[in-house]
Amino acid sequence: MPSLATIRATNAAFAHSSSSPPVAVFVGGTSGIGEGMALTFAEHTKGNSNIVIVGRNRAAAEKIFASMPPPPSGNDKAAREFVQCDATLMKNVQAATQDILSRYPKINYLVMSPGIMTFSGRDETTEGIDKKLAVHYYARWKFLNDLLPAVEKAKDVGEQGVVMSVLAAGKGGNVDLNDLALKNTYSLSNAALVTPTYNDLMMESFAQQAPNLTFIHAYPGTVRTSLMASSPSPVMRGLSSVVLPLIRPMTVSGIECGQYMWNAIYNTATKPGVWRTGSNGEDLGKKRYFGDENQRNKVWEHTVEVMKAAL
Repeated sequence: MPSLATIRATNAAFAHSSSSPPVAVFVGGTSGIGEGMALTFAEHTKGNSNIVIVGRNRAAAEKIFASMPPPPSGNDKAAREFVQCDATLMKNVQAATQDILSRYPKINYLVMSPGIMTFSGRDETTEGIDKKLAVHYYARWKFLNDLLPAVEKAKDVGEQGVVMSVLAAGKGGNVDLNDLALKNTYSLSNAALVTPTYNDLMMESFAQQAPNLTFIHAYPGTVRTSLMASSPSPVMRGLSSVVLPLIRPMTVSGIECGQYMWNAIYNTATKPGVWRTGSNGEDLGKKRYFGDENQRNKVWEHTVEVMKAAL
């Protein structure tokens, strides 16, 4: 496995093919993995990039922007923008994607890493979707579905066009075609097992629509994030002060994770298709892959129906 120093050097040397500053959209970019990926991208591009952070906390986004290297002197085309969005609601996601497209009709990198950590059981939004499933799957599908034309446009003009969903590649399980929304069989373990598989199948479905793009489902490993400390679960928040110090030696920072995730992106940017990558950016192949063509089609049809009902 290459050292982190080698990964950093490789990432810094990557040649972005866009004639203007590349555009990267980070969904869930105000903390943790998304923050780390936004900061490392700004580092790789030496500030010469358009960075859009999508999340709930504007103050956190502004703090992240302030810590990024500034655009080169005289470059007024590189922007830093925040788009407000609570991704538990599909209506919010739709409003966010419309806002993004109004500013950026062309997107080079779409990175999705929104997360939620809770001990609660099924917790439905006003749209009838469980919040954990909403953040880990349905919102990602909606962001990708709406922003796909902009990513295709970048590729059509000879630039990079890459989509990454950071969740749990290689950690999935079987799906129940009779209860894809987990309305009758919900448990934390079931939700944790099906959403990685849904992400695998999602990427495959979109790759069939846009075979010229690169789609990556990534597993980030154990990363030091604020998910436990900011959890809606009082129990989870209470445990964070005990658990996090104990596991710290086995974790990586958001910045370190960001370097590995970008290495996976850069290594596959010129290799269209579907990829599943691990915590060091390595190719996972079909490790713990679940699903087939019938399940892929059924999950797609189910998701379309869920979106119709929500919107």
